[in-house]
Amino acid sequence: MGWAKDTQDYLIGVRVEFRKITWPLQDETVNGTIGVVVVVTVVAVVLGAVDFVLSRVMQLVLNS
Repeated sequence: MGWAKDTQDYLIGVRVEFRKITWPLQDETVNGTIGVVVVVTVVAVVLGAVDFVLSRVMQLVLNS
């Protein structure tokens, strides 16, 4: 039954490590989420603009 003892030791270790976690405050979480949404939006707009410009350039090249 060595695997049962190993599993018990592992779960005890997980519990000990879990208690060491310091969770962020709600304000930090909200601000971080807003930051991520802003960055993702900016990157999406920039990539969309680049895609639009490149597709127009390709249309001009293929149609001429």
